[in-house]
Amino acid sequence: MAEKTLFTKIIDRELAADIIYEDDQCICIRDINPQAPTHVLLIPRKPIPTLAKASNEDKALLGHLLLKIGDIARSLGVEDGFRVVMNNGEKGGQVVFHLHLHLLADKTFSDDSL
Repeated sequence: MAEKTLFTKIIDRELAADIIYEDDQCICIRDINPQAPTHVLLIPRKPIPTLAKASNEDKALLGHLLLKIGDIARSLGVEDGFRVVMNNGEKGGQVVFHLHLHLLADKTFSDDSL
């Protein structure tokens, strides 16, 4: 059996986190190293290592995550301006190999900050 990721340990309540939303498919937590005043992570309960490793069977889950990001942005009062980031692989900046979406807001983003 593969070792649990940091996010799986949070989902399983083995590690504490500031949970702001959860349902049967995902959990949303505040990032412990925020890159913007509002920075949360939306994590599927299913441990998909990277976006590139998602399959056709993950279509509904990926759609759920994107719709849920909008709901979470509204609940945080940042729906008028936010950035969603998904890093893929080490070269793409991914640190925890459990697919997750970053929602960043309350900061002005420019093209050179990509």
